[in-house]
Amino acid sequence: MKTGKKLIFVLLLILFSVVSAFAQQDLTKFGVIDTSRVYTAYFRSSSGVRNYENKKSEFQTEIDKRTEELKKLQQKKIDYQNDGNEAASLKVEAEITKKTDFLMEYTRAKNVELESLKRKLETSDDFYNKLYSVIERVAEQNGFSMIMSLQQANAVLWYSPSIDITDQVINQLSIQ
Repeated sequence: MKTGKKLIFVLLLILFSVVSAFAQQDLTKFGVIDTSRVYTAYFRSSSGVRNYENKKSEFQTEIDKRTEELKKLQQKKIDYQNDGNEAASLKVEAEITKKTDFLMEYTRAKNVELESLKRKLETSDDFYNKLYSVIERVAEQNGFSMIMSLQQANAVLWYSPSIDITDQVINQLSIQ
């Protein structure tokens, strides 16, 4: 009887040790990533973003130039009105209307063009393939079973900064 109790105790001890070892191995380790920050860091130095920023600057320069022309025409119209030259005032007003319409159409068209460029940058398959490859590598190097995006705010209520792999991903993306 004593031998049976000892045997059961030893078996329970072995079973407890095995279960404990498996339980430790089955712990799931989660990580988080701020994909918005990764996107910003990656594209800040890309040629696509530089091209976008250059076009945006060019368009704004042209808009500013045309706006200044309109201001000068407005002043010219006021001067003609003050001098009592209604015919010249009406002629300038027609020119103002024409140039205002052009400026509005130009602005609309260029905003559409910029939005299209921006959307193309944001949905680049090349970038996302590279991103997911780097996330996978960083996650495996750090023993994470799952990486969640911080952009899905309703899914992440709290996290420890120690599980944030954003900086590691940014560093490895810039190496490639």
